[in-house]
Amino acid sequence: MRESDALDKNPYVSRAALAAVHGQLYGWALSRCDFNNAAAEDLMQQAYVELLSGSARFDNKSSLKTFVFSVVQNLARGRYRRAASRLRLVKQHEQLASAETIHAEEPERDPSIWNAVQELPARQRDIIELVFCRELTIEEAAKVMRVSTGTGRVHYDRAKKALRSKIATRTEIGE
Repeated sequence: MRESDALDKNPYVSRAALAAVHGQLYGWALSRCDFNNAAAEDLMQQAYVELLSGSARFDNKSSLKTFVFSVVQNLARGRYRRAASRLRLVKQHEQLASAETIHAEEPERDPSIWNAVQELPARQRDIIELVFCRELTIEEAAKVMRVSTGTGRVHYDRAKKALRSKIATRTEIGE
């Protein structure tokens, strides 16, 4: 890392490294904000302010990617705890009232699999998203979620079993 590339108050963080994970980090912020673009942009801005100001200090104890994902996760938890649960209730109600639709922004994904993932308990859903969509290892995902690696592996294993069961059931009934 070039010295001019390092952040003033976070010397172990380079601008180039942040730019490299920005897209995945934005996707994580979107999912933490129930896919509200404006809220995700605000969350990202707040995370970058924390990094630039030195309020969130990277100490090289984990990978930079894990660290910045954790910063976004912690900010989202504090900022959106109540709003997220209200939004989920509204979305569940809307889903019951309307027929399933395929999201135009994610045409490559099988909607039945994505719907099955959305039905998982929160921690199982989070670990599946972090590992498969955000390309973190189970260990890194566990750190982001603030659980032990063993607990992360348990959530991952249970999520895979639940998804297998849901998909098999949907295939049997012809959905």
